[in-house]
Amino acid sequence: MNVSTAFRSSRKTLAIAGAVAGVAALSLAVTSPAGATSGHPTEAGKPTVVLVHGAFADSSSWNGVIQRLRHDGYPVVAPANPLRSLTGDADYLKSFLKSVKGPVVLAGHSYGGAVISEAAAGNPNVKALAYIAAFAPEKGETALGLSNKFPGSTLGDALNPVSFPVAGGGTGTDLYIRPDAFHHQFAADVPTRTADLMAATQRPVAASALEEGATAAAWKTIPSWNLITRQDLNIPLAAQRFMAQRAHSHTTEIKASHAVTVSRPDAVTRVIEQAARATDGR
Repeated sequence: MNVSTAFRSSRKTLAIAGAVAGVAALSLAVTSPAGATSGHPTEAGKPTVVLVHGAFADSSSWNGVIQRLRHDGYPVVAPANPLRSLTGDADYLKSFLKSVKGPVVLAGHSYGGAVISEAAAGNPNVKALAYIAAFAPEKGETALGLSNKFPGSTLGDALNPVSFPVAGGGTGTDLYIRPDAFHHQFAADVPTRTADLMAATQRPVAASALEEGATAAAWKTIPSWNLITRQDLNIPLAAQRFMAQRAHSHTTEIKASHAVTVSRPDAVTRVIEQAARATDGR
């Protein structure tokens, strides 16, 4: 199904939910930038935590999590996710992972979950996967298809599609969440002032990325942890539970919106550190 056509259909068909990934925004001013040093020494032997944002966001959506992980002695980095195509985004992450020495815990939020599922496949340094309100597709599955598999997403009605030129001619479609809908749809448990910043600074995802089928499912061979958000209006709760159960993930459920990396960095950090501790000796 063509995504842009789906957005003009019924709410059920429009529910892409999978697109939602990260939280686009500067967290609070007190959080450190995603690439900044924190002043907390890392501890020898701990895996590097690599955080991957999703659509409508950039790496600063992880700021609160980064701050806590560094406080606890974990080396951590949050690379940019291009949000252009699933294969291209995964290849970009694969290339980045080559620069990280030693064991890795790879965490993805929303669409970032699909990216880590593909990028981690066959990489022996990735010891654990953490899905944070995220997609964990099987081979051939798409974000759009998974979000339409279960009722509950209202994302489609909140989207604003914008055309952009593509190399070689033609046009693609970028997807934004309308600013007037962003707080309720994406970040209902985030303070209004912060949600407004997130809406203004959101990065779009190419609609074609949400239609692209996965070619690998790293959760089949790499242990996974899953944080499920029960108040999520983007990825249906039933879809999150389905993917977590299928992957045999160590699962935690909390009362939170899709923007859980911003609203509940404490809970996100706990899940990632559970995954990190389980990598000892692997």
